[in-house]
Amino acid sequence: MVFALSVGHTVPLNCPGASAVGAFRCWRSLVSGLALIVVLLGVSGIEGKAEPLVVTDANGRKVRLLQDKTLGATVLLFVTNDCPITNSYAPEINRLLAAYTPKHIAFYLVYADPALSAKAVRVHLKEYGYSCQGLLDPAHILVKWTGASITPEAVLLDPNGKRLYKGRIDNRYIDFGNARYAATVHDLRDALDARLHGRPVAHATTTAVGCSIPDAPARGISTK
Repeated sequence: MVFALSVGHTVPLNCPGASAVGAFRCWRSLVSGLALIVVLLGVSGIEGKAEPLVVTDANGRKVRLLQDKTLGATVLLFVTNDCPITNSYAPEINRLLAAYTPKHIAFYLVYADPALSAKAVRVHLKEYGYSCQGLLDPAHILVKWTGASITPEAVLLDPNGKRLYKGRIDNRYIDFGNARYAATVHDLRDALDARLHGRPVAHATTTAVGCSIPDAPARGISTK
């Protein structure tokens, strides 16, 4: 018998008729699967109320997302250090930080490339002048939780973990290699303003343009 997860994983609940090596592999799969179930249950607030989710930042510190209920919302910005579209958005991201952090909106850059070391993340944060924390997501816990697939991609969450918006920062990029001189629609700003004024987000999902998030390996990366 197997236990099926909503994200497409299955977990065996027994290991019948296996050799010693086969039984070991089966039970190792069982333990890993149960650990994933625990993680997914803990962050199931993408559809409702969530408990604080503990992740690690680029300095090795634990960060408890969704813990501070005094915040108006939390923005997760999925990025990589070598995507040209992501890096071209650094000025706009910094403007968003300056405009909305004083309004009790929390921002985190989520580095979703499993091959990226914590040191490289720290260098990238400094190089582009980011003032928010950079979170490491080598196992794609946050990627799977939010459904992010592109960098840059923004996810706006209320204090209970309900997703209010997911998609592009603005419409400056029409496609990869095809950009407007300036954005004419500022989707993330509009979503933030709607949240701050107690209005529903008019367009809760948009299509992000950028670089695909690299696949997660079986093991994580160094946090040194």
